[in-house]
Amino acid sequence: MPKIASISTYKPPYTLNQTNIEQLTKELFKDKIAQLDRLLKVFENGDIETRQFCVPLEWHQTDHTFEERNTIYIELATKYSVEVIQTCLQNTTFLQNTIDPEEIDAIIFVSTTGISTPSIDARVMNHLPFSDRMKRIPLWGLGCAGGAAGVSRAFDYCKAHPKEKVLVVCVELCSLTFQPNDFSKSNLIGASLFADGAACVLVCGDEANVPTKRPVPHIMSTASKWMPDSEDVMGWDIKNSGLHVVFSKSIPSIITSWLGPFIDEFLTEQQMTKEKLDHFVAHPGGKKVLEAYENTLNLPEGKTSISREVLRNHGNMSSPTVLYVLEQFMLQENNKADVGLLVALGPGFCGEAVLLNWGD
Repeated sequence: MPKIASISTYKPPYTLNQTNIEQLTKELFKDKIAQLDRLLKVFENGDIETRQFCVPLEWHQTDHTFEERNTIYIELATKYSVEVIQTCLQNTTFLQNTIDPEEIDAIIFVSTTGISTPSIDARVMNHLPFSDRMKRIPLWGLGCAGGAAGVSRAFDYCKAHPKEKVLVVCVELCSLTFQPNDFSKSNLIGASLFADGAACVLVCGDEANVPTKRPVPHIMSTASKWMPDSEDVMGWDIKNSGLHVVFSKSIPSIITSWLGPFIDEFLTEQQMTKEKLDHFVAHPGGKKVLEAYENTLNLPEGKTSISREVLRNHGNMSSPTVLYVLEQFMLQENNKADVGLLVALGPGFCGEAVLLNWGD
């Protein structure tokens, strides 16, 4: 089974209290949204205390064009990718020996909050000594499902190329997409929830010689699920001013009715049941999303405690968020017999599930 040999996350420079973000949002939307004070309760009720942004809070007090936002995205997504890759390849908490970039055979770059052609991975290759024969696999548009999808595609790659090593790099700069002139409820919810972050995992095939210091998760199997005619559940409306968030209020109910059967079917295929799962590595899309996970999968609240902690300290960073959760699980003392399920949902509407085993 391919294994996740190392992992790293990156903390953008501006850590902001939820109360300060709420106050700025109130100032920007005052007299422009009916019953604003009531709607602002979403900031207080979301179980988020701090978030990290790539720009200072006052940056949002002035208007910025799509071009300006995207220029910052390209610059900082490249910078954060370089830093989080270096940390992952040099992370001796997990690796017995550091890995040189030239040893990497493929890179899967995941993002949805900016546009770049050539993609960010090509720009990263000018800063790190990767092989010029390295395979590039950029994934765009998967949103919050992107981290899990990247791990799934790395698993597929390593099954086909068991001697090779793959990096999955997720970078999202959600703060750059905030629209101060969009007075929709979706934009207000996004303002209360989204943040910036980057994460990287090293996935190695069965025959790649990458010894680790501690038990790390091996990928047993993966599954994807798509819901027909659900484009309006989650995503972007792309307008002249940039990316405008789309959120359906039905997301928690969709999770409750749709996710459970998908996970049950996947686990049955693997001769597994929910009761046998030691770890539930859930993308914390929000407080209500985590509650929907618990309801549909009959999970005790303790199973989502790490996801709740990541949400509390970082908010929803879209694709990297589930890897922040995975990092905390990997830093724990785990038994080789432990089994975990990594799950994330995103635009499409879609779901990705990855079954993990901390032993060989």
